[in-house]
Amino acid sequence: MSEHAPSHIPFAHAQDKSLREANRRAAKPGRSVIFRIKRCDGPGKPTRWEDFKVPVAPNANVISCLQWIAANPVTADGRQTTPVVWDSGCLEEVCGACTMVINARVRQSCSCLIDEYAPGEGDVLTLEPMSKFPVVRDLWVDRERMFGALKRVRAWVPIDGTYYLGAGPKERPQKQETRYKLSECMTCGCCLEACPQYTLEAAPTAWSSAFIGAQAISQARLFNEHETGNQLKQERLDSLAGPGGVDDCGNAQNCVKVCPKGIPLTESIAAVGRDETLHAVTRFFRG
Repeated sequence: MSEHAPSHIPFAHAQDKSLREANRRAAKPGRSVIFRIKRCDGPGKPTRWEDFKVPVAPNANVISCLQWIAANPVTADGRQTTPVVWDSGCLEEVCGACTMVINARVRQSCSCLIDEYAPGEGDVLTLEPMSKFPVVRDLWVDRERMFGALKRVRAWVPIDGTYYLGAGPKERPQKQETRYKLSECMTCGCCLEACPQYTLEAAPTAWSSAFIGAQAISQARLFNEHETGNQLKQERLDSLAGPGGVDDCGNAQNCVKVCPKGIPLTESIAAVGRDETLHAVTRFFRG
C-alpha cells in the first residue's frame, strides 16, 4: 500500500467487512444455497425469476456457482431450464466483465465469496443484471456505451509510433502514485450502475448528450495529468463542457462507495471540474 494512501476506513465499509468476516467463520460446510436469478431470453424479451439450489464448495465464488448451474440447468423445484448466461474473463477482478447486482449491490461476481454472503443452509443470493446497460441475455449486458465514452474523452496518449522518440518524460513519485490508482479502472460499470444521474440509454445517438459518468471523467483526468497525454487536454475538456459532461454530476458520491478498486472518483470529478472552469474562463478572455 502506498504511504500516501488514506489510513482510515469508512464506517459503513468497516462494518460490512466485519460482518463478512463473521459470516466466513460461521459458514457451514457442505451446505446448499439458493440462487435467485433474474432472467431474460434476449433484448426486449420479458424477464422472469428462477431459483437454483446449488451445493457450495469451500471458498466458492459466484462465478463457480454459475458454472455449476450451467452444467446442471434445473430449477430448485425440479424444472429443466436453459443454462444461465453471464459474462466473465479474468476471474481475478481485473477485466471488469463479470459485474452484476448481487443482493441489491453492484459488484464483481468473481470476487464475491459465498461464505461471506450466504453462510447458512438455504441462504438466498439474488443475482440481477446491471440496469443501466441493455441486457443481452440473463446477467450479460452490453457495455459498449462505456467504451464509447472513452473515445469521447480521447482516453489515450497521442504519440507517433512510427519511429523512436527517445525516453519519455519523467514524473514525480507522488504524481505517479495518483495516476497509478486512476489507471486501475477496469471499465466494470459499478460506478455507473450506482449513479442516479447515469440512466439507461439504449440508442447510441443519445450517448453524446447523456451524462458520461465518473468512469470516463476519471480517465480524462488520468490522461490530462500525463506529461504527453496532456497534449489533448483542451480537447478532453471541450468534450466534457457540454451536455452530459462533468457539470451534470449531481454529487451523490455513490460511485466512489461501490468502486471495487477504491479509485477516488469524486476527487477526479472535482479536479476535472476545476480544470473545466479554468478552461472556460481562459477561452472566454481569449475569445
